Amino acid sequence: MKIAIGSDHAGFHLKQDIIALLTSLGHQHKDFGAYDIQPSDYPDYVKQVADAVVAQDYDLGIFICGTGIGPTMAANKIRGIRAAVCHDTYSAHQSREHSDANVLCLGAKVIGAGLAADIVETWLKAGFSGEERHQRRIDKMMAL
Repeated sequence: MKIAIGSDHAGFHLKQDIIALLTSLGHQHKDFGAYDIQPSDYPDYVKQVADAVVAQDYDLGIFICGTGIGPTMAANKIRGIRAAVCHDTYSAHQSREHSDANVLCLGAKVIGAGLAADIVETWLKAGFSGEERHQRRIDKMMAL
């Protein structure tokens, strides 16, 4: 799978761990920044990750900041994106299976590297169920 990944300064170190995980799992990725821990604005990098997913250059996107909240809100303003902030594996799985999330947001100040790895692996392995009731809800959500 091809994964677009990004972070702001607060998510930089956890992003490095997730990049190593993606590589070990055999996924291709592109890091859209930030490239260091200098203060940065997450919307700048969220847009790049989301645009890459919408353009179908990448299958999915992952974004990491301090909490995951702001990037989720920003990403969901971009037509075609269904971003979910997940800090547990159940939410990660459900975000894909029921809501067909295409961007995962994580909070580096909320979870540690081990749990983040479990969440990412769960999220990547899960897939949209395709059930009519879930598709109907997604269609309504995307029409808002």
